[in-house]
Amino acid sequence: MIDVPTLVEQARQGRPRAVARLISLVENAAPELREVMAALAPHTGHAYTVGLTGSPGVGKSTSTSALVSAYRRLGKRVGVLAVDPSSPFSGGALLGDRVRMQDHATDPEVFIRSMATRGHLGGLSWAAPQALRVLDAAGCDVILVETVGVGQSEVEIAAQADTSVVLLAPGMGDGIQAAKAGILEIGDLFVVNKADRDGADATARELNHMLGLGEARDAGAWRPPIVKTVAARGEGVDEVVEALEKHRAWLEEHGELEVRRRRRAAQEIEAIALAALRSRIGDLHGDRQLAALAEKVVAGELDPYGAADRLVAGLTRG
Repeated sequence: MIDVPTLVEQARQGRPRAVARLISLVENAAPELREVMAALAPHTGHAYTVGLTGSPGVGKSTSTSALVSAYRRLGKRVGVLAVDPSSPFSGGALLGDRVRMQDHATDPEVFIRSMATRGHLGGLSWAAPQALRVLDAAGCDVILVETVGVGQSEVEIAAQADTSVVLLAPGMGDGIQAAKAGILEIGDLFVVNKADRDGADATARELNHMLGLGEARDAGAWRPPIVKTVAARGEGVDEVVEALEKHRAWLEEHGELEVRRRRRAAQEIEAIALAALRSRIGDLHGDRQLAALAEKVVAGELDPYGAADRLVAGLTRG
């Protein structure tokens, strides 16, 4: 039997074992999850969430580690949610050891958790919103969400972060990829990492040009800055933090932070409701009602939409 109130209180005190246990309950969709979320709710809403996305190989893990160091120098408690590809055998995170973040492993003010996508598209785990709530309630000032690195489907990070950072690297065709993937629209800050390589200036110029081709911005609208870094050496990382703080201030000044968080909450509610509905439909797979409807569709007596309407009506009555 899990003592949820005690576990939540220990997590609020920043105890790593309690935080890890709560996130495991989230990932496993444990029966206690509803009680956990209800207990955490009054203690959330304080953390600043930063999403880092980009193509594989641009240095997301290295950049995340460098940002952790920068925020720790500012005295911030930092949470890291690193979403990795799933093993097709165990369902676990393939890169769960996070070797490049081991510098922070012994820091009690840093909590790092790898989560598996478990087949979920969009670069994020389905459990990410609830895991973010756990880290928020645990007193993290900043939460860095590093996505799986799956390219064009990574735009989902914009729905989970207060600020979205798009990382690119010279010589990888990332400028064209950014336009193709639609991440120009979701980026609040663009970072050209590995800026010590040839082509870094050209990548930044190309990116700046593409941003200029976008729709005309209203007066006072946020113009995403472009910062060049060499994350492996910590170069340019303080400038990234400065740009992040400027964007946070802009969000608060224009009321956009509240708008984004409400939108995030609405999407989270919708996702939970849809998951519950899918679960109820799944229970009907061996049900005579679903089998009878499928038979009518195959026989041409009923179209799929009409069958779905009857199924939904049966679910709502139930």
